[in-house]
Amino acid sequence: MALLQMTVDVPLHDPVIAKENGVYYCYSTHGQFFSSLDLRTWKYAGKVFETLPTWTRNVVPKNNGKDFWAPEIVFRDGLWRFYYAVSTFGKNISAIGMAVNKTLNPFSPEYKWEDKGLVISSTERDNFNAIDPALCADENGQDWLLFGSFWGGLVLLPLDFDGFVKKDSKPLFIASRQCEGKAQPDPNPVEGGFIFPHGGKFYLFASHDFCCRGTASSYHIVYGVAEKISGPYIDEDGIDMNFGGGTCIRDSFSLKKWAGPGHNSVFKDDDGKIYLVYHAYDRTDEGHSKLMIEEIHFKKDGRIAL
Repeated sequence: MALLQMTVDVPLHDPVIAKENGVYYCYSTHGQFFSSLDLRTWKYAGKVFETLPTWTRNVVPKNNGKDFWAPEIVFRDGLWRFYYAVSTFGKNISAIGMAVNKTLNPFSPEYKWEDKGLVISSTERDNFNAIDPALCADENGQDWLLFGSFWGGLVLLPLDFDGFVKKDSKPLFIASRQCEGKAQPDPNPVEGGFIFPHGGKFYLFASHDFCCRGTASSYHIVYGVAEKISGPYIDEDGIDMNFGGGTCIRDSFSLKKWAGPGHNSVFKDDDGKIYLVYHAYDRTDEGHSKLMIEEIHFKKDGRIAL
């Protein structure tokens, strides 16, 4: 096991990595982003938004336009699409927005994030929480938005060509901590979903239990595999992730120095290497959360090894 760890000593949650012209960019909760030439040494590169778009204050008033969570970054139709979430902590009064940019390089004269507005929102009337966006294309090139935290679990919705939720689409629930035939437990702690296609299959990663408690965090990363993007996602014991399944690949016991590993994304580099990207809490540094990167391997039988 070889971990590539961030050298910038700042708190970081919910990382996602993109690459442009040989430079890696890591985006995270709170809007800060970092750049690197080798995935090991990172430097602070700025914030996507100094002030959130005004529409977020109307949809999520208690956030007051101050912060966003758990971003996603993808390249589509000649533009980088940046999905971000605003929310009220502990409630599902939330929303996911999107901004676009021609480049990720903050020194380029073409660099400018243009907000495109609301993609989806949730209220107390919904059984889902519109945070933690992640995007994946199916075998036909159709983009799907994966999101969700607690409440009903992880949800999929199809996107149109412009990156917005298709009109009249209904949420498809694909991961929950409930057990088949039993009542769903409260608060159904599953979040931070990410789908990665590989070898003709789809791998769903998620974080179970609780983050944001420093070294007391019980976060851990699980996964399941499906033949199609809509699932079902089955773990190594044959359990559907919609009914509490998920094979654990990182927890607080597998890394001596690090507690509560979770909210991962997956990044494939130009050389074909694939990396699991997540945050964990440093037991030697007062429980500060930091970027973790390690190579991930997909076995012939479909299982994952780190």
